[in-house]
Amino acid sequence: MAGEGAGTWAQMIVPGHRGAVAVLAGGTLMFAVDTYVTASLLPSAVAEIGGEAFYAWPTTLFLLAAVVASSLTSRVLATVAPGRAYLVALAVFAVGALIDAVAPSMAVLLLGRVVQGAGGGLLAGMGYALIRIALPRTLWTRGSAVIAAMWGVALIVGPGLGGLLAGAGQWRWAFGALVVGSLLIGALVPAALHRARARTAPGPFPLGSVLLVGAAAAVLSVAGLAADVLVVGLGLLVAVLLLAAFVVHERRTPAAVLPRAVFRRGSPLRWIYALSAVLVGVSALEAFVPLLGQRLAGLTPVLAGFLGVALGAGWVAGEMVSASARRPRWRVLAGPGLLAGGTVLVAATLLLLDGPVAGPVATVLWTVGLVAGGAGIGTAWPHLAAAAIGGAEPEAETALDPDDAARDEGEADKASAAVTTVQMLAVSVGTALGGASLALGGDDALAGARWLFAVFAVVAVVGALAARPAVRGVGT
Repeated sequence: MAGEGAGTWAQMIVPGHRGAVAVLAGGTLMFAVDTYVTASLLPSAVAEIGGEAFYAWPTTLFLLAAVVASSLTSRVLATVAPGRAYLVALAVFAVGALIDAVAPSMAVLLLGRVVQGAGGGLLAGMGYALIRIALPRTLWTRGSAVIAAMWGVALIVGPGLGGLLAGAGQWRWAFGALVVGSLLIGALVPAALHRARARTAPGPFPLGSVLLVGAAAAVLSVAGLAADVLVVGLGLLVAVLLLAAFVVHERRTPAAVLPRAVFRRGSPLRWIYALSAVLVGVSALEAFVPLLGQRLAGLTPVLAGFLGVALGAGWVAGEMVSASARRPRWRVLAGPGLLAGGTVLVAATLLLLDGPVAGPVATVLWTVGLVAGGAGIGTAWPHLAAAAIGGAEPEAETALDPDDAARDEGEADKASAAVTTVQMLAVSVGTALGGASLALGGDDALAGARWLFAVFAVVAVVGALAARPAVRGVGT
């Protein structure tokens, strides 16, 4: 399994590696910035082009397209050379951003968001897949940490860029900046990834799996828009059934998205994905924190926004510290426990409130709990990602004929790309679950917040208790 080795941060920027690191980090940054920048400029865009009834759909369709595209990453790498595949993903993303930048109506903007999501999903999926191809095993953990850190950068750059341009009446230039960024990164790709080689066999197209994943993501996205707890609950149930059907289909079909190792008896890879899903799913809390900060703590929108990024800031800080760890298994055990402790702290603080407005002490405790929870995710994430990247590697490659070796390389590509697919589905599930939890409080904001953090605290505690099976797949 994915051993961590003794790679250093300095090795990430040596001539043979820095180009690949820059390209993979840049592509992820484009996808992440787009995710956050759109939310901050959408009010200005709607005011100009109309379509208020479809306000949530630009984000929903973007993420839906990204989930489907990320599930096709291994297929793309089996068909197209890595450098060329990355250029295709950047080109699709840039075309979508350009459509958004010139959109005269909401219908055109939605079209651009679908195209952009498809390119962004491929960029995110290939980020982890190309770590295995372009970097040595000793740098996989640090490569995963760099990619995840780009989301922390996007937490600052995205809302700031979108807010400034929207305030100046130039929201279209936010998408224009993404086009320019994609072109700059694309210029680096030929030199950075020219040595990257993927020896994979294309295999049959996973149509059934893609349809089931897409349907589950669509149901979750629509359910997350609803304010009625019954609608959200029904959506969650349907999505769970679709994902269960996806797992059954994956077990039986040769045209699979997930690697065969997930279903192998005794394989820890399924637990690695499951724990990753719990950690990322709980991180969906950050989408609701700014709203609760304004309604319960009486914070200004700016301060509530900073409270909202507390979990993300903790995640990035935890990543940077944990990526250099010599005892990764201990980190994978400790991280979920820290996440559970932070989430329980916020839930307990909410239970002690007597009224709708929290005092400064409660706000500080919320911040501490969110930062601690994010640090818990960051502590475990780079080691889980590295373990997944190597979780389906060929065990005796030299003993295989070329066709068998290519198929096993394809399995390793699937294991790497599935990190992103699991991540996006977990966010969708977490967002829909958060919406259902808030709806349980009705018109009472405090009751909704209590339900929200109580439910997620239970999920985090279950994840902490179930971390041990995943540890077996993490390198020493």
